[in-house]
Amino acid sequence: MDVLADVVSAMRTGPATSGRTDVRGPWGLGFVRSFGATFHLVLQGTAWLLPPDGSPIPLGPGDAVLLPRGLEHALVDHPDSPVVPFDPSVEEPPQGQGARALLLCGTYRLDRDRPHPVLARLPDVVVVPADPGRHRSLHTAISILGEELDAQRPGAAAVVPALVDALLVLILRAWMEDRDCPTEQGWARALQDPSVVQALELIHERPGAAWTVAELASDVGLSRAAFARRFTEAVGEPPLTYLSRWRMTTAARLLRDHDRPLATVAKEIGYTSEFAFAKAFKRDFGVPPGTYRKQLTPA
Repeated sequence: MDVLADVVSAMRTGPATSGRTDVRGPWGLGFVRSFGATFHLVLQGTAWLLPPDGSPIPLGPGDAVLLPRGLEHALVDHPDSPVVPFDPSVEEPPQGQGARALLLCGTYRLDRDRPHPVLARLPDVVVVPADPGRHRSLHTAISILGEELDAQRPGAAAVVPALVDALLVLILRAWMEDRDCPTEQGWARALQDPSVVQALELIHERPGAAWTVAELASDVGLSRAAFARRFTEAVGEPPLTYLSRWRMTTAARLLRDHDRPLATVAKEIGYTSEFAFAKAFKRDFGVPPGTYRKQLTPA
């Protein structure tokens, strides 16, 4: 069980959308608030990110940016350049005759109504700079994307979406690895602690099991108290709280992606009673599971 991949799969509610943007200075692109997580790659040239709050952030070739909450922001060739609303339906935005920049901009469709802690605890702006000595997988993917988009070679329509899908995990993994230290709290620390990772793997692999703190502690080779403390410090919530969260997250994914009966979904996540499952689901999502499924079904 790959916990990070499982978390990202559960957070995603649809395919990513992305587009190539080729600009020459002076230029400035304004991005409205998105319903998903916005991302930008600087494939060639340079740019500045004007975040929702704070100072402009310089970006260079190979840099990756993720705005997990899709907040309003802008990309410009210079902090003083005028900004126009970016319209992805327009083939190329207004631009000048200056230095060229090639960008890939897009959005990941994520469940923001009930975000997983991995998403909820990220800052508003995540920047992973192009560091030749680190994150080779991420920067190799960005380099290939740049070549595919610039050359428009045969097969690019198949290669680009696959790489864009992989980028979300690669960006998150790179950002967490840059924050790997013993005092760091959150998932950057959780995914580096073998005992915590093992417990997360057990929960993710068998969310319907009747887990107890004592049983999880025994399986990862720690005392109950030591395990509960390490898990809570790293993940940000106690083991059984996280278990309940993941059960509901799994239920939502099953309701969204499959047509299994509600009783089957309830059993898979550890509820012996469909009524008890429906009550717990409504408490977390605000609607019964049957209504949740109907809301996601196209008319």
